[in-house]
Amino acid sequence: MKHIRREIPLMFRLALPLILAEIGWMSMGIVDTVMVGHLPNSAVSLGAAALGQVLYHTLAFGVGGVLIGLDTVLSQAFGAKRIDDANRSLQHGLLLAAGLTVILMLMVAAMGPGIAMLHTDPVILRMALPFLNALNWGTPALFLWMVLRRYLQAFNHVRSIAVTLISANLINVLFNWLFIYEHHWRYLSIPAYGVTGSGWSTMLSRCYQAALMFGYLVWYQRKCGYGLFQTKWRFEGSRLRELIVLGAPVGAQIFVEVAIFGAVTAIISTFGALPLSGHQIALDCASFTFMVPMAIATAASVRVGQAIGRRDVEGARAAGWSGILLGAVFMLTASCIFLIFPKLIARGFSPDPHVIAATTPILMIVAVFQLFDGLQMTATGALRGAGNTRVGLYVHFSSYWLVGLPVGWFFGFHMHLGAVGLWLGLCLGLILAGVALTLIWWRTTGEMVGIIARSRQAVPSTL
Repeated sequence: MKHIRREIPLMFRLALPLILAEIGWMSMGIVDTVMVGHLPNSAVSLGAAALGQVLYHTLAFGVGGVLIGLDTVLSQAFGAKRIDDANRSLQHGLLLAAGLTVILMLMVAAMGPGIAMLHTDPVILRMALPFLNALNWGTPALFLWMVLRRYLQAFNHVRSIAVTLISANLINVLFNWLFIYEHHWRYLSIPAYGVTGSGWSTMLSRCYQAALMFGYLVWYQRKCGYGLFQTKWRFEGSRLRELIVLGAPVGAQIFVEVAIFGAVTAIISTFGALPLSGHQIALDCASFTFMVPMAIATAASVRVGQAIGRRDVEGARAAGWSGILLGAVFMLTASCIFLIFPKLIARGFSPDPHVIAATTPILMIVAVFQLFDGLQMTATGALRGAGNTRVGLYVHFSSYWLVGLPVGWFFGFHMHLGAVGLWLGLCLGLILAGVALTLIWWRTTGEMVGIIARSRQAVPSTL
């Protein structure tokens, strides 16, 4: 406890800008939902945006999640003061990002015929496909930002990440206003692009945040003298393989987790526009609160990795438990808010009383699993910092797909609970994942000496 008490302020100092950044990231989607929700026939517009967002982000975070393997490599290199090693890992991370960009863009471009087979409302489908195409053009900027962010946060430069995403939100609001609604001025007229305009707004905002993040990278290189631009490029197959070996399980884990929500969204889309709009609002709310433990998980991953890099056993243990504790406190608070104000929250997204009625019961379910969602995310971050990027994949697949989805299907169709039944299955899966991953981290803390010994033996292979 002494080590944890000392670690909590350090963890909070690193996590706070990341929390602001992740909230800024999620706010883009929420702003899109709110502004689209005020179009005529809001249920259909919300349904189209929901379908496009979930389908794109399911693939984007699954494919792009491979890049999160950089967290382990960069933070441990920084903790061991191997700056040149970190620079070369960044170079290979950018190469990996370029390849993943091509893969994702081709996958999204080929999704149109597959979506048509879902028997989704054709009106929703007509709006969703152009929206999805607009998001796809932002993929290069999204992946560039992801790589540069991992480098800066491993070196403790997290304020720049927060500034980038908060300012990108302002850009997104401006472009949403311009492209979603119709405008007429004296010498200029802009037609209403509706849901598609929201997609182009998000794409332009991502280009902005990637450009600003690169500017911060250049500034920190000049200020701190990390020597990135003086590091000669040479291709190292072993280093690229290391990034893929570490990152592929993370990407698969994120895909498994995001895809379960994507699958549920696709199923609910067959129920009609009203259940889909309620589902999307609840999903935005759950995703918004999830951003806080996700940011804390990133901070925990960095702090655990840096402690392992400097061979500090107690520091690594304390970093992991501090992150789990902070995440649990926040998510319990969020749970109380959802329980007390579900209708008020739903009304903020849409004034339609039918949409509010469809959203409220799902928000009550969201309140139940908040704590466990926070536990599974922060424990996963701590394990990632220790180099264990595989166990989260196994736990998430078992909890969500082998238990959560079948149970949700039973409640949704056989018990005739519809969207609420599917969310009950998600709730059960998240509870199981949260308990399992916390116990696995507890066991890992007992093995920390051996983990640090293995990391010392692994150093020559990364030099």
